[in-house]
Amino acid sequence: MKRRIGILTSGGDCPGLNATIRGVAKACYEKFGDDVEIVGIEDGYFGLINNMCKEMKQSDFSGILTTGGTIFGTKRTPFKMMQVIEEDNVDKVKAMKATYKKQKLDCLLTLGGNGTHKTANLLSTEGLNVIGLPKTIDNDIWGTSVTFGFHTAVDTATDVIDRLHSTANSHGRILVAEIMGNKAGWLTLYAGIAGGADMIVIPEIPYDIDKLAEACEKRKQKGFSIMAVAEGAFDKAEAKMKKKERAKLRAEQGISTATSRIASQIEQLTGRETRVCVPGHMLRGGSPSAYDRVLATKFGVRAAELISKDKYGYAVAMINEKVSENPLEDVAGKTKFVPEDDQMVKTAKEIGIVFGD
Repeated sequence: MKRRIGILTSGGDCPGLNATIRGVAKACYEKFGDDVEIVGIEDGYFGLINNMCKEMKQSDFSGILTTGGTIFGTKRTPFKMMQVIEEDNVDKVKAMKATYKKQKLDCLLTLGGNGTHKTANLLSTEGLNVIGLPKTIDNDIWGTSVTFGFHTAVDTATDVIDRLHSTANSHGRILVAEIMGNKAGWLTLYAGIAGGADMIVIPEIPYDIDKLAEACEKRKQKGFSIMAVAEGAFDKAEAKMKKKERAKLRAEQGISTATSRIASQIEQLTGRETRVCVPGHMLRGGSPSAYDRVLATKFGVRAAELISKDKYGYAVAMINEKVSENPLEDVAGKTKFVPEDDQMVKTAKEIGIVFGD
């Protein structure tokens, strides 16, 4: 039985995308031999909407295990706009279904995060055979204990924090590292512990600036402090507001980022020199770690197994330390937040790390 498989990567890039693509391809060629054709779809759902597809050769998947980014390219196409017809008069869902049929696909693999999963589930309900694979450096996809890309980003963020210690110590400064994570603080939490941060600030645990300042003062005798802050962090007053209210308040106060505000307030409250370091998109780039290469390969193999069983409408996941899958409808649109009583939070507090709560 001939199988024609479409693959796309959507949303932000991360280490491990190419490793996953390779894992899927190698497992499919191993399982199906000459009875498989793989179609690469450029720039995520944008490419699916506009029929930007390329038939791949087996050799196209060689040498990409260690390569960062994605050979297919990626683009953000917000889920909230998928069913909205804009000025170009394109019915996006209809166009994606049309491309699927034109390319004579038997199934579609979507590598991405929460938004990607939501669109994947939408296409599944529209009758397409879809399998999702969980990608994000934020590790915030519901139903899986880990996503590929996360551990590499933790390694990179940890290296950033490691390097701040010597310069902070040399100048007796308070250094604030802004780590990616708009909604969930997993990356900041893990990197903060691994990098020996003195304070960790994440969205799930709103902070009291006075408590953070107090923690910095207590460390004054040691000369410096390191704070890891998730970009989506907010204080206790903001925690009582809705998202739009918080955005309006920050706009009125001229706040560019939560991190810059924290640094400014800490400097005012302590009188000590405070600086911000933003690694930004460095956290997304580079070659995947050994852990992520293995994880990506395992996820890719699982996707191939699902294809061999014609089992569609699922998202691959790591559940109880085993690679498995969840129904797309059960995980799409759900964010995995850091629980306040999470073991990692408890571990951090047990060694004296302050969260400002």
